[in-house]
Amino acid sequence: MPDDGASGFAHGPASMQTAPASVRNWLIVVAAMIFFMIAIGALTRLTESGLSMVEWRPVTGWLPPLSDAAWNAELEKYLSSPQGRTTNRGFNVVEFREIFWLEYIHRLWGRLIGVAFALPLAWFWLRGQLTPYLKPRLLALLVLGGLQGALGWAMVASGLVDRPAVSHYRLAAHLLLAVALYGYTIWLILELGPQARRDDAKVTGESTGLIAFLFVVLIWGALMAGLRAGTAHSTFPTMSGYWIPPGLFELAPWWINLFENGTTIQFVHRWLAKLLVLGVLALAWRVRRPETLVAAAMATVQLGLGIATILSGINIFLATAHQVGAVLLLTALIVVRHHATPSRQPQVSAMVGG
Repeated sequence: MPDDGASGFAHGPASMQTAPASVRNWLIVVAAMIFFMIAIGALTRLTESGLSMVEWRPVTGWLPPLSDAAWNAELEKYLSSPQGRTTNRGFNVVEFREIFWLEYIHRLWGRLIGVAFALPLAWFWLRGQLTPYLKPRLLALLVLGGLQGALGWAMVASGLVDRPAVSHYRLAAHLLLAVALYGYTIWLILELGPQARRDDAKVTGESTGLIAFLFVVLIWGALMAGLRAGTAHSTFPTMSGYWIPPGLFELAPWWINLFENGTTIQFVHRWLAKLLVLGVLALAWRVRRPETLVAAAMATVQLGLGIATILSGINIFLATAHQVGAVLLLTALIVVRHHATPSRQPQVSAMVGG
C-alpha cells in the first residue's frame, strides 16, 4: 500500500474499494441504534422498570396493551411477580404504565435493531455487495445480536423468581455484550471508511490494552449497578471518609467480596477507573495526535461524570450519562487503535454498485 511519505499515513487505492457506500451508511445507522439502546437500557435499570414485563414473546410481544382489559391483565401478571408483590404492591394502572412504557420501548428498540440489521444484510448479500471480508463478520454480529436478546430475557427472568432484582452477573453480561456489539460495528465502519493510518505497533498495543482494560472497568461498573452499590458511599475522593473503607473483606471466602460485596465492588471500580484515565492520559501525552487527545478529553469527562454520579446519590440523568460516556470513550479508543493499525485487507468503502 502506498505511503505519502510526509505524514506517515497510508492510503489505499480507489480501485480496491469494492463495497458500496450504502453498506457503511447502514452500519452507521445500526451503531447509532445500539448506542441509543445502551442509553435506554441504563434508564430502564435506573428507574427499575425492567421487571414490569413478566413475559417474553419475541414474535408477538411488540404490541402493547390496547384496551383497559389488556392493561389490567398485564398489571395482574406484574403484581404476582416478586417486584409487584413487594416493592410496588398496590400499584394501580396509571402507576404501572409509568414503568411499563420504558421497558416496552427498550424491548421494541431491540426488535427494531434486529430488523434494521437483518433485512439490509439479506439485501446486500443477495445483490452481491458484500466482500468475503465482511460476510462472516456480519453473520457473527447477527448471531450475537440474537443471543443478546435471549440474554436480556435471561437477565429479566432472574428477577421474576424469588427476589425483585435481576442477577447482577447477568446484567453485567448483557451490558458487556451490547458494548462489544457496538464496538465491533464501529470497527467495521472504520474499516469501510477512508483509510488514514499510521503503522505504529506501540500505539496499537497500548490502545488494545486500554480497550481491554475499559471492559474490565465496565464489568465492575455493571456489578456495582446491579447491586445498587453506588449509594453505599456517596463521597469522593474518600469512601465515607475512608481511603480504605471497613468491610472490604467481610464475606467468606475473601475473593467473593470482589463480586458480591457492594463496598468492595465500588472500591475496585473507583480505582480501576482512575488507572484507566491515567493510562489514556499517558498515551495522549506521549502520542499527541488528534485522536489520542480526544480520547484523553473523553476519559477526563467520564471520570467527572462518575464522580458526579457518586456525589449525587446516583442521579438518574448523571448515571445514564456516565454509562453513555463509557461507550463514547470506547469509541475514541477504537479510533486510536484503528489509526495506528496498518490495513491488512482492501479498503471497502466508496464505490457504489454491486
